[in-house]
Amino acid sequence: MASQPELHKTLKPRHLSMIAIAGVIGAGLFVGSGAAIKQAGPGILLAYAAAGVVVILVMRMLGEMAAANPETGSFSAYADKALGRWAGFSIGWLYAWFWIIVLGIEATAGAAIMHRWLPGVDQWIWALVLMVALTLTNVWSVKSYGEFEFWFASVKVTAIVLFLIAGLAAIFGLIPGLPAPGTTNLLGHGGLLPNGGSAVLAGILVVVFSFFGAEIATIAAGESADPVTAVRKAVNSTVWRILVFYIGSMAIVVTLLPWDDASVAKSPYVAVIERFGIPGAGTIMDIVVLTSVLSCLNSGLYTASRMIFSLSRRGDAPSSWSRISTRGVPVRAVLVSTVVGFVTVGLNYLWPDTVFLFLVNTSGAIALFVWLVIAASQLILRRRADAAGTKLEIRMWLFPYLTWASIVAIVALLVGMLFLDDTRDELVLSVALAAVVVAIGVARYRRRGPTPAGAPALAEAPGFEATEVDAEAHAHGA
Repeated sequence: MASQPELHKTLKPRHLSMIAIAGVIGAGLFVGSGAAIKQAGPGILLAYAAAGVVVILVMRMLGEMAAANPETGSFSAYADKALGRWAGFSIGWLYAWFWIIVLGIEATAGAAIMHRWLPGVDQWIWALVLMVALTLTNVWSVKSYGEFEFWFASVKVTAIVLFLIAGLAAIFGLIPGLPAPGTTNLLGHGGLLPNGGSAVLAGILVVVFSFFGAEIATIAAGESADPVTAVRKAVNSTVWRILVFYIGSMAIVVTLLPWDDASVAKSPYVAVIERFGIPGAGTIMDIVVLTSVLSCLNSGLYTASRMIFSLSRRGDAPSSWSRISTRGVPVRAVLVSTVVGFVTVGLNYLWPDTVFLFLVNTSGAIALFVWLVIAASQLILRRRADAAGTKLEIRMWLFPYLTWASIVAIVALLVGMLFLDDTRDELVLSVALAAVVVAIGVARYRRRGPTPAGAPALAEAPGFEATEVDAEAHAHGA
């Protein structure tokens, strides 16, 4: 078979490092965390820690597979090898759908901020401008995507680092006119668990989705010159990123301010900045949130397009969508993602509480589906690799016990979604969508089970190795 053009490997280590960080720090941290604090009080720290442990384990499992075989399709390609072609097809399309929906959400959020600053320009125009600008960025080159994401992430990281420094200074009484709070706010408003342990469990379901996006680094690693090193750094840094950025900043919020203060529920970061006496706290946070929105738009478009590209290469999407430009970009995959993204933006303006809300709810549990597939794939592929005597660059801790513990935890989170009014509809609609996609995948590959461990398309030698082109040939040749 004639060789196909490949994606350019022009992402640098600094790009990959910031992409990994940007995947964890989203607008939800700055805005959505207020609702979680209102629900669980200071116990939100336990919720973030518990959710963080699940994400750290999932990233370790994904890192093990990605370091052994860096592929643009990431966990979708690994599901192909471990569970069967239907599984890679299903989780790949569900993941692409998730990020396309995110485009509609984030473009609208960014447009709302721009409209507040410049009310003379209609909000839909701002949404159009933001979508077009970041589409051009992604179409131009993967390096331009990486460069934009590097600076977007730099703004977010700088904002959180300054917030942490100022917060610690306030906690230790180093800011003039601002007495040290001690444990008054942590324990003086109903204790550490003012709403009980059940509120913390419910809080886990709220915050766990904030961590989704860390896996983007393993998708982008396929376009770096040294993907194995990039994956290793991204996985190893997941622990401190979650500890510092999430748990650290939340600890500062609930230590400096009463958790039941109305300003905390509305915007915890703005409330803390105002306590420092810094003027224009709302505008400062708007800038940070807008940066997060742009970062999410940029990454969402990149991630959706690369998953669609990978699906196309494996024969699970129109073959023309995998064509690569002279700049090494799958332009058609980017444009397909953009077009559907524009449709979701339009639906958000026309029918925000009906059609668009329905579509958003269909993507609500996809993060947990992805993590479950990652854990199941790693369980199978690791056993094959061990049987073949493969030396792995990254190894899952305490295998298979922590892998099974992760699976149990993810299933428990899915079951827990049934008992919360805010998440029940999301779970039901997400399961319904997944059932339809899986049915299509099974129908496509009903004559095929999981690829046997010795099959050429799975692992020539050793362990996990297989290319996307091999997988495509296997799909078309059977």
